[in-house]
Amino acid sequence: MRIDLPASCDLCPRTCGANRAAGARGVCGADDTLVVARAALHFWEEPPISGERGSGTVFFSHCPLHCCYCQNAVIAAGEAGRVLTVEQLADRCLELQRQGALNLNFVTPTHYALHVRAVVALARERGLTLPIVWNTSGYETVQAIRENADTVDVYLTDFKYADAALAQRYSQASDYPEVALAALDEMVVQVGKPVFDDAGGGPRLVRGVVVRHLMLPEALEDSRRIVRLVHERYGDHVLLSLMNQYTPVVAGAAAAGDERAAAVLRRCPELAERVPDDDYERLLDFADSIGVEDYFWQEGGAAEESFIPPFDLTGV
Repeated sequence: MRIDLPASCDLCPRTCGANRAAGARGVCGADDTLVVARAALHFWEEPPISGERGSGTVFFSHCPLHCCYCQNAVIAAGEAGRVLTVEQLADRCLELQRQGALNLNFVTPTHYALHVRAVVALARERGLTLPIVWNTSGYETVQAIRENADTVDVYLTDFKYADAALAQRYSQASDYPEVALAALDEMVVQVGKPVFDDAGGGPRLVRGVVVRHLMLPEALEDSRRIVRLVHERYGDHVLLSLMNQYTPVVAGAAAAGDERAAAVLRRCPELAERVPDDDYERLLDFADSIGVEDYFWQEGGAAEESFIPPFDLTGV
């Protein structure tokens, strides 16, 4: 199946203008091919996403945002992955359904949005019935979200930064707060309040928005700003997930001789440390204090590299 990629790419807010149709690589690193690093059941998402049977998760290679502390840096940099056709990925999706997946979960799909919509349409023609989860950094254009209307059931979206300076420091994207907020507004309008069924033996999210926030070292105040913003703006129209699983993989890479990682640590030495448990408890206490009645939180051993799946082409 032929995908009509843009001659001047505007699929993400970077609007880099790369001629993807002719095979040029965008800021994200992607060209005119579809590259997948893993397609397998995944058990470490929020409970109504993973359940006991697992989420049918497709990890794409490359990324428009390139956060300097990225936990999945090997695929964000395009260092792992295999080129698939739309037809081949549709087949992988149907295989995940046969394996009992609760949903199809597309991770970092922004730069492959045209491919993914075609994959889902083809897979549905062939018998796919699972909810579709759009697992994104939050750095999306409003137009891109609107174009997902017939494809996506659930948004699993990050809200990384409330502060533009922090967004610039870590992701070279000072516009992230305003861009992510506009995209989130559109997600909530599009899919509405959370809807569950019991297909997985427990609550399965079949429609709605989950807003994830990963705490970063020395950024407690920014995290508080995000919790307040999301709660006051959306209330129970979204599910909030507060994460304490930041793992300083950049420190390990630097210790192994990766000069790029070493340069990141020279510029941002705080990224060598995990988030103190006390800071995380302060964030949870803050959420409680402003009236957030129900949210996902993590306990014990969340900041472990074992939570990062092996990008060994499983299922690809």
